Amino acid sequence: MTFGRPLPEVANAGPADLEPSRRSARPVVLRGLVRDWPLVRSTDPSAELRAMDSGRPAPVMTAPAAIGGRPFYNADLTGLNFRREAASVGQVLDRLAREPDDEPAMIYMGSAPADQVAPGFAASHPAPGLPHDAAPRLWIGGAVTIQTHYDMSDNVACVAVGRRTFTLFPPEQVANLYVGPLDFNPAGQPVSLVQFDQGVDETRFPRFAKARAAALSATLQPGDAIYIPPMWWHHVRSEGRLNVLVNYWWDEVRPGALSPFDSLVHALAAVGSLPPERREAWRAAFDHYVFDADPDRHAHIPSHARSVLGELDVPGFDRIRRFLVNGLTRR
Repeated sequence: MTFGRPLPEVANAGPADLEPSRRSARPVVLRGLVRDWPLVRSTDPSAELRAMDSGRPAPVMTAPAAIGGRPFYNADLTGLNFRREAASVGQVLDRLAREPDDEPAMIYMGSAPADQVAPGFAASHPAPGLPHDAAPRLWIGGAVTIQTHYDMSDNVACVAVGRRTFTLFPPEQVANLYVGPLDFNPAGQPVSLVQFDQGVDETRFPRFAKARAAALSATLQPGDAIYIPPMWWHHVRSEGRLNVLVNYWWDEVRPGALSPFDSLVHALAAVGSLPPERREAWRAAFDHYVFDADPDRHAHIPSHARSVLGELDVPGFDRIRRFLVNGLTRR
């Protein structure tokens, strides 16, 4: 079952089909992009993975069958409903194979660097026309639902085994997704508290109707891929006893750049508590200095004197970082 309007698709996709969506920062489903991968074509994908297993452990989420394969918060948001462990690819596959069909416990290896846990993967499963620094990461489990979250990097996710349904929301829907705590979350990124595929409490989440109207969705089969631009919220539901996703993150930012998320949290402390009229003044300053795309907005300052307002390089970012550290340590 999908939720929202269909995502744009490219049939019989090749590596060149990714670039137009990257330039426009719009998501797209790339049908058959990795259809020739050995893992996709294998009649025994578990054996294929075991042959590449290094035996090296990686983080794994585990939980009893009662959570229904939904890693999330506990009922009052004071903790999480799963445990964190470490296991190798082979150990994860063994545990998945032992689980019953009707009520399996959750065993989920997420974001495991392939070069560590399955060193031969990258050579035998070439990246589909991605930047050279986009390294494969493995996501191995059964029927698991990952709650709506975003990534700060470009993301190409390739389904190798099983089926996965992706539901995406544009970045501007953040106010309608009822995002949980920024500094305490299930897997490193803030998540929406609306578990929409289990029904929506419209009294608690009235604005979610606007997010629902903007949702885009698609179900991917083995060999299919999806491009998810930075900051697009996405909810991912996998199906089957064994489901394997391979994703690639990369970030086309300048070397040494600071984290926008860190800046957001800093702004909460520095600006969020100001009186409304002062926040509006700072909104104008942020619009001018951060969000205005006019390349000539600082033309009145000679280029040699622009300092942090000029083109920043690694030394420039380091200078800003030291400036911020000094400011944060003053009381």
